[in-house]
Amino acid sequence: MFCSEVYAEARPELFSGIRTHSSDRTMDLGLAEDHFSRPMGSFVASDIEQLKLAIEECKKLILELPEHSERQKDTVVKLIHLRLKLQELKDPEEDEPNLRILLEHRFSKEKSKSVKQTCDKCSTIIWGLIQTWYTCTGCYYRCHSKCMNLITKPCVRSKVSHQSEYELSICPEIGLDRQDYRCAECRTPISLRGVPSEARQCDYTGQYYCSTCHWNDTAIIPARVIHNWEFEPRKVCRSSLRYLALMMSRPVLKLKEINPLLFNFVEELVEIRKLRQDILLMKPYFITCKEAMEARLLLQLQDRQHFVENDDMYSLQDLIDISSGRLSCSLTEIHTTFAKHIKLDCERCQAKGFVCELCKEGDILFPFDSHTSVCHDCSAVFHRDCYYDNSTTCPRCTRMTERKQDEPSDVKNA
Repeated sequence: MFCSEVYAEARPELFSGIRTHSSDRTMDLGLAEDHFSRPMGSFVASDIEQLKLAIEECKKLILELPEHSERQKDTVVKLIHLRLKLQELKDPEEDEPNLRILLEHRFSKEKSKSVKQTCDKCSTIIWGLIQTWYTCTGCYYRCHSKCMNLITKPCVRSKVSHQSEYELSICPEIGLDRQDYRCAECRTPISLRGVPSEARQCDYTGQYYCSTCHWNDTAIIPARVIHNWEFEPRKVCRSSLRYLALMMSRPVLKLKEINPLLFNFVEELVEIRKLRQDILLMKPYFITCKEAMEARLLLQLQDRQHFVENDDMYSLQDLIDISSGRLSCSLTEIHTTFAKHIKLDCERCQAKGFVCELCKEGDILFPFDSHTSVCHDCSAVFHRDCYYDNSTTCPRCTRMTERKQDEPSDVKNA
């Protein structure tokens, strides 16, 4: 009955001459609750027009009522219900598919009704309570169901899968005139004066976009990090934002080739590189140790799998964590745990240690100890001072050479 009450209060002249059930309650004249329940047939245009008229009158009444009053709050609630009913008439519930595939997007139908999102296609609010909407499980592109057929941009995850590399030039601008004064994505006419639409530059691609494709989101730019060690977020377009988010943890940056001088200016990078090199030297101990495999020690680096595969590839997230100091703390702790297992806790790993064959003194040595050096040919371990002070060749390499020379010729030929 709420719709009729609001409608009657707002436009009393429309109800003159009509009988009422009581002196203080106005009859709803066809705008009762039964009117809004879904009928067996379909609604005619006049029903929608009546609802629109009631909504407009309700909005006027809200503005006229005392602010923050209980009556105004009740009227707002009634307005919401009126709009819900109007939406039901305009967009009848249909059996929307739970999964739709379009331009390599894998759209999954969302069931959340309370979270307010923004459509990436039309840039308007998605009212989950009354509208059907989808999210791409690959790039998290969100849009109304009615906007899906208007999408022209392929899924960014497909680009990540086929082309996992960054733009390494800092804001490679080509100029708005080279873009024919059109958005780089949707080709909408744009200009720096904002007529007909404002031109917004993406700091990652260097190109200009319209306000629908560029929401002034910010992200850390890989090129600025690698060349300037700068981590200030810059404005990027929507497609660049999604691409950078998906690429964040991918180890695709080979710093010693892109900018080797960076290690001369950032001490934290040198520290992390040494820790990673030590972990790679520890890895053979773990993959041949039953206790280490049962304890799953290497899984402590499961979020950075590339750390147990190489020492020169970095992800953008690695560089961000190096700058903040988080990676140094966590990796030092893991390094200490690994070294403790090999040198103190596990007898099998201790038995794989080395004795310096140059001085034959001191404790058992391991290749990841800070005071040792490793022969590049046979991987024997020595005290660093002994190794560099010794002018002769490695004793182990010498033995291996002599052993090969002493082998019978038939064994060599075999």
